[in-house]
Amino acid sequence: MPDLGSALELVAAWAGRPVTPTQIKGGLSHHIVRLDAEGGDRWLLRVLDPRVSSAGLGIPLDLEIVNTVRAAQAGVGAQVLLRLPGAVLLEYIDGVTLDATAVRDPKMTEGIAEACRRLHAGPPFATDFSIFRKLDELLALCRAHALRVPAGYEDRLPVVAEIEAAMAARPLPAVPCHNDLLPENFIFDGTAVRIVDYQLSGNNDPAFELGDIAAEADYEPAMVRRLTRAYFGDEDPAARVQLYLIMSNFTWTLWFSVHHGLLAEQAAAADFDYEAEAADKFAQAVRDLDDPGFGRLIDDVRGGPRPAGGAVPPPAPPPAHPSPTHPPAGDPPAHRSAGAPPPGSATAAQDPPAD
Repeated sequence: MPDLGSALELVAAWAGRPVTPTQIKGGLSHHIVRLDAEGGDRWLLRVLDPRVSSAGLGIPLDLEIVNTVRAAQAGVGAQVLLRLPGAVLLEYIDGVTLDATAVRDPKMTEGIAEACRRLHAGPPFATDFSIFRKLDELLALCRAHALRVPAGYEDRLPVVAEIEAAMAARPLPAVPCHNDLLPENFIFDGTAVRIVDYQLSGNNDPAFELGDIAAEADYEPAMVRRLTRAYFGDEDPAARVQLYLIMSNFTWTLWFSVHHGLLAEQAAAADFDYEAEAADKFAQAVRDLDDPGFGRLIDDVRGGPRPAGGAVPPPAPPPAHPSPTHPPAGDPPAHRSAGAPPPGSATAAQDPPAD
């Protein structure tokens, strides 16, 4: 973990005055510190743990910063003010960090959808993301390190191939997505919803963004349709969003399994039961996979009834992922970022699924 004291000295030198740090609790991967300076200025310092990306739990830290800069250019993310060795100084967003109840509130739906549209219309990210490839990556880590996963997890993999095949039948263009929109990654600044923490960001299907929001805030199908309508203008893609809700819970099950197994010391310090969270997410995925309406979702997304005998075409081969692009002119030179506040606090940074 980078040295906090050194980072504080560099920020004080940049600001030209002393800064007072206040640790903000809640992050599941990195650490965030609010900094108050003489004169009333306030910033947020994200101190990054390189073990997180090394364990496959986030994108490379320098590319996370590139994506954070681009999200700010889209008008939705916090501004990057200063890059430091192993840390990044961000704009402090003065607002209310949302929780699951707020994200389920119909009055917030349009603001959340609008924040996603702004992000998705912004500059392309330096990384690509697929929930199916992330599943492959995390499962490979679990197998390689003999990490515990919920009983029956791998028995469900054939149906994941069926979901991927359905999604590939009528793909949507990839857009810059956050990919980890648990409620605490939204901040309402009194005017608009802002989005923070780009640890898993990458160009992706926009329907996954909505499905992940729905999974993290425990949406009922009616709420999925409401969010779909707010974002797309109609409910036609709601089945696609609902399938991605399932894939969010199914895949992030392994995120918690890997974190519990490979970063045990960090997990203990966070005072959070990663193993229990993995079990809970898997239980939610199984509930939805076993729902009698699951087959209808597949049919709706694929665009027609299943072939006789229930056969499903094999999933399309994974798309080629180009090497990460370089920051555009105007992006600061790369260093790194990530962390998470409790619901109801005002801040500018968060971390992977905390539910």
